[in-house]
Amino acid sequence: MMPLSPETRADFARRTALALLDIHAVEVAKERPFILSSGVASPVYINVRKVISFPAVREKLMGFASEVIDAEIGRDRIDAIAGAETAGIPFAAWIAATTGLPLQYVRKRAQGFGPEAHIEGVWEQGQRVLLVEDLTTDGASKIRFCEALRAAGLQVSDVFMLFQYDIFPETRAAMTRSGIRLHALATWKDILDIAHTHDRFTAEGRAIISEFLQDPLAWSAAHGGARSLEF
Repeated sequence: MMPLSPETRADFARRTALALLDIHAVEVAKERPFILSSGVASPVYINVRKVISFPAVREKLMGFASEVIDAEIGRDRIDAIAGAETAGIPFAAWIAATTGLPLQYVRKRAQGFGPEAHIEGVWEQGQRVLLVEDLTTDGASKIRFCEALRAAGLQVSDVFMLFQYDIFPETRAAMTRSGIRLHALATWKDILDIAHTHDRFTAEGRAIISEFLQDPLAWSAAHGGARSLEF
């Protein structure tokens, strides 16, 4: 593996954040906060799935993805790409096409019986799989997907996504316990930095986002959302 320089990695993050802002994938709540799948209340929401509708953005971000995967994981250490149902599947397909690796996808719920009922595609016991998703909030679903892959006899220790919230210390601890490493092109910090630099949103909106990012669970509790995370 040839690691990316910190400057290159930071450039990927900035350009990814700007691209997501340009396609209006980031929305600031107006009257009521968004409630995330974890139950956390948030003043801001990101819809990474919008990337699939913008070919130029998609091509750029998939190029970044290939470089990050090669540098941080190593293509020679991956036997197959697994997309997480459903939002991870298109990104997994593009990464599989770029890397020339086989593609599978892992279901949220089993179809049939046995450990293999979660997996679609062809695989072999012991295959080293990279799980691909659109984003990670608290990380709980990533653990479940990895557990399903492992139950089917696959090896998975890395998850790649375009965007990671990266605001919950609990997530890092849970990933460590589960033997999972997360790799993302950008985080909320990158979005906020670019929003300041390019004067996106209002000053009040940026201040609210900053307050949320500093202590998301306290902000959530004060606005009717969850007070803690469950893994």
